[in-house]
Amino acid sequence: MPKGGARARSGPAPDPNALRRDRDAGEWTVLPAEGRQGATPDWPLSEQSIREADLWEALWLKPQAIMWERFGQELEVALYVRRFSEAELMDSRVNLSTLVRQMADSLGLTTPGMRANRWRITAEEQDPRPAVRRGPARPPSSRSRLKVVPGDGD
Repeated sequence: MPKGGARARSGPAPDPNALRRDRDAGEWTVLPAEGRQGATPDWPLSEQSIREADLWEALWLKPQAIMWERFGQELEVALYVRRFSEAELMDSRVNLSTLVRQMADSLGLTTPGMRANRWRITAEEQDPRPAVRRGPARPPSSRSRLKVVPGDGD
């Protein structure tokens, strides 16, 4: 078991609306919900299967692809696509699925990965927290459901 030090998913998730932010962490990057526009990059690895081609095309339409392009992560995305397509097979190793999840986190394809990269997807600047339902402060007590029955009291 590892000892000491921070873990990728340890502690509370960063809050994009917090008043105090870590100086080194910087601001959150807001990615447009409509995703990346433009031509899909060329496949950088050896021969590409039909499934890999489909995944490659779909991934480069996602909002996260804007950041992959900015950081030149074509190889990382291609390796993710290759491992993902291998992990889909019935006889794939279990540890391959773990690797795929870790790669998805690092590419910001999961909610924890988005938080770790400090990316948000939104169509417009708005509060990303879910709306709070307004209702009774607390449920009615069981006493309020009782009826008084007239009688002698004997």
